[in-house]
Amino acid sequence: MKAGDIVLIRFPQADLVSGKLRPALILAIAPGNHADLLLALITSRDYQAVPEFDEVVDLTDNDFKSTGLKTRSVIRLARLASVEASIVNARLGGISPERLKNLKSRLIRWLQER
Repeated sequence: MKAGDIVLIRFPQADLVSGKLRPALILAIAPGNHADLLLALITSRDYQAVPEFDEVVDLTDNDFKSTGLKTRSVIRLARLASVEASIVNARLGGISPERLKNLKSRLIRWLQER
């Protein structure tokens, strides 16, 4: 697994008990012995996309086929989680290095503005 991979996990809900099996993007792998993953939730509910923040992955995008996603989806930078790599169920695919770089830059800018 590496940054840019789209994986299938039981994404934690706010109560940290329940979770829905869904895709998530690995934004980064934490350094150290535990190698936790920083993930961004992916949803097919495109109405939830925050303009100029979240990333829409459209069927016509050059890297869509390599993502392993089935439909137009949104990478939600506002829905992040740090999880153990052991909870990953499967690797679906991945996004292009350019898209990953843009997402990380957008997240960094947002954090610096706060």
